[in-house]
Amino acid sequence: MSNTSKFNYTVHPDIQRAETLPAEFYRNPAVFEAMRDTLFPRSWQWIETGEHLEQNGAVFPFQSIPGFVNEPLFLRKDNEGQVQCFSNVCTHRGNILVHNPGVYKKLVCNYHGRRFDLNGQMEFMPEFKEALDFPRPCDHLTEIPTAFWAQFPFVSLDPAFDFQKVIDVLQERNGFMPLTQFRYAPEWSRDYLVNAHWALYCDNYLEGFHIPFVHPGLNQALDYDAYDTEVFEYCNLQIGIGDAATECFDLPEGHVDYGKRVAGYYFWVFPNMMFNFYPWGLSVNIVKPMSIKQCKVRFIMYVYDESKMEQSAGADLDKVEREDEFVVENVQRGIQSRFYQTGRFSPKREACVHHFHRLLAQFIH
Repeated sequence: MSNTSKFNYTVHPDIQRAETLPAEFYRNPAVFEAMRDTLFPRSWQWIETGEHLEQNGAVFPFQSIPGFVNEPLFLRKDNEGQVQCFSNVCTHRGNILVHNPGVYKKLVCNYHGRRFDLNGQMEFMPEFKEALDFPRPCDHLTEIPTAFWAQFPFVSLDPAFDFQKVIDVLQERNGFMPLTQFRYAPEWSRDYLVNAHWALYCDNYLEGFHIPFVHPGLNQALDYDAYDTEVFEYCNLQIGIGDAATECFDLPEGHVDYGKRVAGYYFWVFPNMMFNFYPWGLSVNIVKPMSIKQCKVRFIMYVYDESKMEQSAGADLDKVEREDEFVVENVQRGIQSRFYQTGRFSPKREACVHHFHRLLAQFIH
């Protein structure tokens, strides 16, 4: 494990005085490795289950951030519809326990036959009658902290904060939507390979400052002057206000934004998750570190009302993504320059980026 005590980043709490994280943060391989061991295991991560967790008794194996953290886990849904997460490693010799999603009554290791129930309890092991002090608590599977919002599961290997704080923020703005009726749309979901540090991609997402310069189509759909941001403890929100021709939410009376023409709610959840709500549904974007100079961005689409897509601010997400990739990859090249060290924040337009950098400095310290 990397020794993170040697990294001492500070971002001033006053955005009017603050400087960004230095270029060294994005260039140092030791910092990148430290994130693998400390930052990401302490964060919460969205788990894309698709249609594999719909039935009671369903078990869904996955890895936490494949290609980076690579922790083998599985989700299971009990007969009451509750979802739990467990380590997917047999406690006998470390074999992967579940290889394929499906409906299971018991989990049996295909190496030496150790058997677990769906609550992670070891209940049988061949050829162990002579073993003393067996089984012990460590012979059962480790349960992993899990949170659930509507139909969406999140897990954390070693949570640094209560995810309910984030759920409450999401629920306040978008709880009025019929979230459990959103249809998973694999035909519109896709991956993008971006040749840039994962945090640079997040930096770009976290400000609407670049919209008039980078996204001419999106800029026509949104009222840039009315673009607003709100910062919370472990997440933040950008609110896109639509023009007269753009499809907007029909917000109920009593909603905090009632009376506004909101075209999109853009939530970022520390450190690498985006939840983009539109009148037609939801685009979840997960930024997965691959290397210090490359990340994969997964777009997971959930559709509620397809008829509203064409006139929405999220009508051409692929075009917007390609435009973002162009500038982010240019920044990746630019921060290698010996002449660039750090920048300043726009107090009006970059509050969410400032928030992100403050959290990164806190977790990497």
